[in-house]
Amino acid sequence: MNRFQLSAVVVQVQSLRYTPAGIPALNIVLEHESQVVEMDTPREVKLQLRAVAFGAQAEMLSRQGLDAVCEFHGFMANGRNGKGLVFHIQEFSKT
Repeated sequence: MNRFQLSAVVVQVQSLRYTPAGIPALNIVLEHESQVVEMDTPREVKLQLRAVAFGAQAEMLSRQGLDAVCEFHGFMANGRNGKGLVFHIQEFSKT
């Protein structure tokens, strides 16, 4: 199963673009900070993650302000040309 969920802040937004089929697409960068317990020891976790949204989700995210914490749901896939991972956002909501 490939299902990914993350609470994060949008820190970078590229311009809304359209695929050759006319579907809205938006590339963004998400930033996450939290504390987790690993081997009985608290650990601070900070990460930035490339993400993409299509269709209505892309249009809504393009109007979303930066720095608002949101809950994102989707799946992970290889980036173009195999460069790293990209989070494909299928749904999101403000928390």
